Amino acid sequence: MQFLKDFLNGDIKKKEFKKQLNNVLGFTPGELSLYRTALSHRSVREGADENNERLEFLGDAVLSSIVAHYLFMKYPYKGEGFLTEMRSKMVNRQQLNDIGIKMGLKKITIYNKHDSSLKISQIFGNTLEALIGAVYLDKGYNKTQKWVEKYIISTHMFMDDLEGIEINIKNKLYGWANKNGKALEFETLNEKFENGRRLFTIGATVDGQLVAEGKGYNKKDASQIAAQLAVDKLGL
Repeated sequence: MQFLKDFLNGDIKKKEFKKQLNNVLGFTPGELSLYRTALSHRSVREGADENNERLEFLGDAVLSSIVAHYLFMKYPYKGEGFLTEMRSKMVNRQQLNDIGIKMGLKKITIYNKHDSSLKISQIFGNTLEALIGAVYLDKGYNKTQKWVEKYIISTHMFMDDLEGIEINIKNKLYGWANKNGKALEFETLNEKFENGRRLFTIGATVDGQLVAEGKGYNKKDASQIAAQLAVDKLGL
């Protein structure tokens, strides 16, 4: 009797998970185990075959290829520099994180909700890339390309707006500092291991005064977060 109860509960959970995925993806997924892995963060599953880091690696490459093709076709008279910069804007970590949240990934991603550092990281952008990797393995490249263009690029990426965005917030901050004769520096305030990974705290200082600090699992992400917070605080 207990076996039957467990089996039925498992079946119900499977149907519910499939329904949630359908709502996010816009199509019925095939191999559910792929998507479970894509939605499992390292903070809850450490094994390389259990968490989404390998799928994130794959999805990153697939997304880059799809975006490159999309830009190549959309801008037939633009040069390599423009196309490269636009691709960087489209696959920007913060941009993908925002899209992931809008798509509902925050509700179905499995991660350690008690880890405060994850709340300010871009795990949902990473999860989105992992999801793209799962779609690619499940449905193949052509269907993945159509899905990305319809549900990610056309729905969430507004090309006219992206053309005018300054992709490197640090450059904007440096430009302001140079123009106003300010001394801007980014310093490593702290470095520690958390959940098996190195967590950096980077501070943005203006004339020796700490203006903002950002945390990330690499110095680049942490400094970009610090720069964004500094720009917001300074009203630039």
